[in-house]
Amino acid sequence: MTNRIAFLGCGSMGEAILSGLLAAGTHPSTVVATVRRIERAEELAARHGITVISSNEEPTANAEAVVAADVVVLGVKPVGIAALCREIAPSLRPGTVVVSVAAAVSIAQMEAVLPAGQPVVRSMPNTPLKVGRGVVALSAGTSATVEHLAAAHQVFDGSGVVLDIPEEQQDAVSAISGSGPAYAFYLAEAMAAAARDFGLSDAIAAVLARETVAGAGLMLAEPGADPTALRRGVTSPNGTTEQAIATFDAQGLPGIVSAGAQAAAARAAAITAELSAQ
Repeated sequence: MTNRIAFLGCGSMGEAILSGLLAAGTHPSTVVATVRRIERAEELAARHGITVISSNEEPTANAEAVVAADVVVLGVKPVGIAALCREIAPSLRPGTVVVSVAAAVSIAQMEAVLPAGQPVVRSMPNTPLKVGRGVVALSAGTSATVEHLAAAHQVFDGSGVVLDIPEEQQDAVSAISGSGPAYAFYLAEAMAAAARDFGLSDAIAAVLARETVAGAGLMLAEPGADPTALRRGVTSPNGTTEQAIATFDAQGLPGIVSAGAQAAAARAAAITAELSAQ
């Protein structure tokens, strides 16, 4: 059975998820979205062929969108999730699955303001969804069944790899795959800076760093690819790459990456606590 899906808020991440959903075969007639500005509503409707309602034009847009939905995707900022849940609560059907893509908003925070027994799924997507190479971690709420989780999977399956995890692992996933694309971009920045230190032009440095990181990512995406094996394949004994890796190890790069991820996870937990206190 094809689920009817409502996207409440459809920014760049929401549109990436929407694009993957439609590319995977979901018919546009089964999807409705809400956004604030009429211009954005017209843009999305023209691009994807779906129904889009502007909340600036129709104050009850969110409530209207969820009435007939089987799955509702909450795509607003974390600070707005609780208020949005309160807004749509009276209009939700008992079996409608509410899926949040907002970082650091806990299942308990959503369940506290939704009707008792409402199925909830918390997700942590990352930005490579925009190119069909995302990773999404899903955690089921207290009332979500296997069928409800499967409905949430349908939303993301067209955009990348979907994993099921317990909620207590969400902060760790956020620190690795949620923030992880920025780590790769940061590496590319550092490589380009190193190239410029050698006297290469800005343009050449940018191409070398960008294409090297992107190409390595494609190699990692091959079935069965192992990063350790791939690294060893480039690292000849007593060669130049071996000297670079040895220097990275001596400078403590693995520990630096681990410390950064720990800091990201700690910040996610802090944001959850801040939202609970509001």
